[in-house]
Formats: sequence, C-alpha cells, structure tokens
Amino acid sequence: MAPPRRRYPYHWLRRVCTVTLGSLLIAATVLFLLPGNQLRSLHGVLRKGWHQHQTFGQEDLEKLLLSTPLEERLRNWSAYYTSGPHLAGKNLSQALWTRDRWKEYGIDDTSIVSYDVYLNYPAGHRLALLEKNSSSSRHTWDVTYEARLEEDVLEEDHTSGLSDRIPTFHGYSANGNVTASYVYANYGSYRDFSDLQDANVSLTGKIALVKYGHVFRGLKVKRAQDLGMVGVIMYSDPGDDGNNTIEHGVVPYPKGPARQPSSVQRGSVQFMSVAPGDPTTPGYPSKPGVPRVLPEGAIPSIPSIPISYEDALPLLRALNGHGPSASSFNKFWQSGGLQYRGVDYNVGPSPSSLAVNLVNQQEYVTTPIWNVVGVINGSLSDEVIILGNHRDAWIAGGAGDPNSGSAALNELVWAFGEAWRKGWRPLRTMVFCSWDGEETGLVGSTEWVEEYLPWLSGSAVAYVNVDIGVSGPRFSAAASPLLHAVLEEATGMVPSPNQTIEGQTVRDVWDRPIRTMGSGSDFTAFQDYAGIPSVDFGFKPGADDPVYHYHSNYDSFDWMDRFGDPGWHYHATVARVFGLVAAKLAMKPVIPFRAANYSDALIHYLDAAKSMLHDEHQPSGKNSSNAHHVSFRSLDKALQELNDVAIRFDESASILAAQSSKGIPWWKWWTSLKLVREILKTNRKYKFLERHFLYDQGLDGRSWFKHVVFAPGLWTGYSGATYPGLLESIESRNWTNAERWVDIITTRVHAATKLLE
Repeated sequence: MAPPRRRYPYHWLRRVCTVTLGSLLIAATVLFLLPGNQLRSLHGVLRKGWHQHQTFGQEDLEKLLLSTPLEERLRNWSAYYTSGPHLAGKNLSQALWTRDRWKEYGIDDTSIVSYDVYLNYPAGHRLALLEKNSSSSRHTWDVTYEARLEEDVLEEDHTSGLSDRIPTFHGYSANGNVTASYVYANYGSYRDFSDLQDANVSLTGKIALVKYGHVFRGLKVKRAQDLGMVGVIMYSDPGDDGNNTIEHGVVPYPKGPARQPSSVQRGSVQFMSVAPGDPTTPGYPSKPGVPRVLPEGAIPSIPSIPISYEDALPLLRALNGHGPSASSFNKFWQSGGLQYRGVDYNVGPSPSSLAVNLVNQQEYVTTPIWNVVGVINGSLSDEVIILGNHRDAWIAGGAGDPNSGSAALNELVWAFGEAWRKGWRPLRTMVFCSWDGEETGLVGSTEWVEEYLPWLSGSAVAYVNVDIGVSGPRFSAAASPLLHAVLEEATGMVPSPNQTIEGQTVRDVWDRPIRTMGSGSDFTAFQDYAGIPSVDFGFKPGADDPVYHYHSNYDSFDWMDRFGDPGWHYHATVARVFGLVAAKLAMKPVIPFRAANYSDALIHYLDAAKSMLHDEHQPSGKNSSNAHHVSFRSLDKALQELNDVAIRFDESASILAAQSSKGIPWWKWWTSLKLVREILKTNRKYKFLERHFLYDQGLDGRSWFKHVVFAPGLWTGYSGATYPGLLESIESRNWTNAERWVDIITTRVHAATKLLE
C-alpha cells in the first residue's frame, strides 16, 4: 500500500514563513510597548546603525577634531571678538555675526534667544582721600589724593586707547556718595572681617579697602554691608601675582610680563552664592512682560568701586601706624606685596583727620541680551549634549575671558559642520550656546535653563563649558564626578604644547585633581539648579607665568599675542580637548559616565564633613559646651550600598559598550534589538543619576540652589562646597539642622541607589 500523499509539498516554505511572520509580530509588539521617545530613538539607531557603520564614523570624527583646530583661524576669531567693547546687552552685532558664521559652517538650526534683563551701566565715579583742614574754623576737608580710576592708554596695546573703552565699574553695584573713615580688611572674606572684629577694630559706618582674591567680590560687599559698613573699595595686590612682579625686578606690561600698575579688575558684585541670573526674576525666565520683584537681598545696597594698586597706594600708606598691622594677624594676612612701596599694611581705622569720599553712579535698565543657540539633531532626540561659552566681556578685549573660549567654540562649530558635510551624523543631539550676560551674573545661561527646564530635565545628558580657555599654560578642570573618566580619556589623546618628554599629552602634564563644581561660570544653572552633570576646563597661569590681567583692559588681543599664548598653540589645544569631550559624549553608544566615581566622591566628601565636625567639637572656650553628636550611621550605610550598586552598574555598562563596538549581523535582529534596549535603559539611568541629588526645597536661605551635593560656598562663591546644607549647619553649630540635612542627603542617596539597581 502506497504512503499517503502529502497535502502540501512545500511544508518547509510554510515553516519559514510562519517563523518569519511570528518573529515580525513579536518585534512589532515589543516596539509598540516601548515608550514613544525610545521607539523613535530605536528607529534611528536601527536604520542608520551604530556610529562605526557611518561613512564618516567616530574614528574619522576624532581625527578631524585633532587636526582641524588651526592656530591662525583661532587667532582670527579672537581678533574679531576682542576688537571692540561687548558688554552684556550691548553686543547684538557680535550675536548676529556669530549666528551667521554658525549657519555658514553648516549648523542651519541656529537662532538668537533673547531675554529682557535688569542690568547696570557706568555713569560716573569718584574716589578721593580727604584730610581735615585743621587751620579752618569751618572744619573743611582738603583733597590730598584724587584717584584716576582709569587704566593707562598703551601704545603697544591698541584696544586700551579706544575712544569707547569701558570705564572701571562693578556690575550690580549700588549708587551712592559716601564720605567716611576706612579700614583695610585684607581679602574681605568672612574670616578676615571676623579677625578685625576679634581685634576690636571698629567697622560700623566705615568704608572697607580690600584686596581681590580668595572669595567672590560680591561676597566681600555683602559681608561689609551686613556689618554696617557704608562702602567697599577693591584693588589687585601684586603680592598675589606670583614671581613675576616689579618687586622681583620683572618689567610690567606692555614691555614685560608683570602686572601693569594701572590695571583694574572690573566685575559683578551680585550675591551669586544666593542666586545667579536676573535678580528681578528669580527662578523664572526674564521674558518681556513677566512680573518682576525688587532685587533687594540679591545685590548690594552699599556702593563699591574697583581701583588699581597704583590708586590704592596713597590710601594704604595713609593707614601706616594706625591700628594693628597685618603682620599681627594669622597667615592669611601675610601676602601683601607693596611693602617695597612704603606700605605697612596697618588695618586702621584711618584717623579722624582722614576720610575717603566714594562716589558710584550707575544707570539701571531692563534691556535685551542675546544668546546664540545652534542645534545638530541626533538619532536619539531625548539624549542631548550642550556645549557653551559666553561672549560678553567687561572690556573691549576679553582675549582670555571669555573669547579664548569663544574662539574654541567657533572652531568646534566649524569642525562638526565639516564632519556633517562628510556624512557624519551624531547619535545624540548637540546644542551649541554662545551666552550673553555671563559677566553680570551668569544671566544668559541661567534664564535659558529656567525657560527650558522641563525639556532639559528630561533630555540633557551633560553640559560642557569653556569660559577662560586660555590665560596661561597649565591645564585646570572642575567637573561632576560622572564626567571625570571622559575628561581623562580626552586629555590623554591630545598632545601637550609644553612637553618635557616627547609625546606627552595634556593628561600627562596635568597637575590634578579635578576640582568640585562651584560657581562663577555658566555651568552653575546646569549643575546646581537642573542637576545636569557639567565640566569646565581651560589653561591657567601659574606663579612663574605672565600675570593675567583679569577683567582689565589689558586682557587684550595684544597681551594674548605676546604673553598669554604666543603662537596660539594653547588655543588649538583647548579646542581639541573641547571637541573630543563633546564627540565622546555625543557618539559613544553607552554614555561614558562612571557612577562609581560619583559614589566614591560622595564618601570622600562625607569624610571631609566629619573632619569639620570633629574640629568644631574641639575645646574652644565658649563654644565647647555646645558640642553635639551628629550621627552619620544611616548615611554611611546608604553611601556604601550606593557604591556597591554603582560598581556593578558600571561593570554592566562596560559589557554593553564592548558588545556595541563589535557589530551584530543583520539577521541577528533580536540580539541587536535586545542590546539597543539594554543600552537605552542604561543610558536613561546614567542620564538621571545626577538629578536624583536635587532637593526641591533647595538649600537653606538660598532655595534657588537645589543640589544637595554641590553648590558654591555660601561665603566663597567661586569655590565649590560639598554637602553645602550639612556643612553650613556644622559651621553655624546648628546641630538639629545638621541632622536634618543628614536625613535629606540619605534619602537622595537611597533614591540614586534604587535608580541604578
């Protein structure tokens, strides 16, 4: 009997079709179940493939970023930006020029984002040393010294003599005309004023004469104001200039590298450690028609002016023999550099026969500022890298601050535009930002972050800032611990201009460690307010390098060309580091963060807090009886748990990164889909890790700052404080509040641990 005939002879084809259709159905179901943003991201990745499959891939991009920064082009960028005044709110032509150049170089989606902000401009000033005329029965005062309050015009420095050069003044300084005796208060830090109080030096009703340095200038004015003083005068003392000083036989600028005696540091005196940005719109963007508050408490109510050390000399000499000498104070008072000019650094007060007349006249207006923002859209629209530098300066120059960074940012735009023309496409969206209003109070970047906070909170991966790209030859950086690894990797690829051994990279000659994030530049709103991991870097001067004339007319193209960066090699180098950091963040399939670096740093920060608490508990007279035990047991345990989880998470991420670099055959689509899903899941956790350390109520007394780990020091401003709420409670010996902050930090650590698990 014959075997039964098969009803369908092509059963193998039926099986293939069944399996294929079933697989497609499963894949469609998986894709349908994914959130919309991940679906779009997956579509872009699967359609284009990983970056190594592009016609112009990651290796090509990095070669371009290492080779294209050209010294001549960077010099030309600097020459343009430094050719005339570009104060905040008065540089529209530069904003338009920058926008047009970016469009020309291929960033078609470039626009100007404006805000109406509260700013001041100089209208007049005076500083005079007065002596009582004892021969007059009317007790009149004679002027014994009238300060020039301006910088010398130098034939060798062409922008120093511009007819529209900007007068010396302080941003956000109060109007006033005060006449009073005065006190020398060292750097004007909280500690310095406390030292004067401990020495029974009368401060109320006096004018403070202080040196620049150590703390942000606005906090010098704030502390003087809090103590009932009526004005502040600031000068730059050559004792802080390292070894290149006239006292050491070094010729001053423009003939040599020492400080020009007439140089004056301008700058903002906003209380930036309380809140940056427009002081009339705290926490919301300064758009036309928005409600505004009075800026009281955010900017000074007493006048202040900046002067040169040349103008400070008569005031300092007039204090000789009056009050204690700085030599009788602690080590922080011993850095004066004008003894060779007849200054004994007595603190005063000045005798009743001497007084100072301080006049400060400012015009306050609400006026537009202009950010330039360019976008290169990536395959992953919900993963965004932001790159920024500010454009505005206090003077016509600004070759170091900020336009060395502006030149580097323009070079990046040129390079990424060139890569785009060659077929490169970024994995992540890249946003390029040329900020306005940074100098007055980080205004342009702060208002932008406040306006786009919902989008940034959901999409931003990192912010990369270059402010002063070059003011010397020594690399320096501050960063969130999440970004330490990518910064180390990038600097290890860039040849150093100052090699002592052939082949050395920037990383090889870099005197680390990486600093914690504080304030003083445009990363502040990203890191401390929005919880976006940030990094800021550049080349700074050391003790043996030419003196950098910060915020002075002599931060000029001519100074940079002859002393700051002859040959413009450091400009090219910082552009290379900038570009590589950006490329690695934008292109690596797995975001190149290290969670364990973060958790390890948190443990070290807590050790520092414990050390401070121990110091506060040492017997010290009246305070010793207030000693209190603050328990860190729960926080210690939480940090160790986070560290364990972070190590495992990084290991898993490294495996994913290795798998993504190998490539997967097209027919193993399920393996590819699974890998993409795992990478997106990992990236989402990396992206939101920093945000888990935000506390909605903010820091005590300065609620704009939301980060429980990083903030500017309350009384330092520039330098970063770690666990600021806790440390400030310990410093004020408020033990109940210290325990409260231990609980707050512990809660945030638990949330971060849960995220990574």
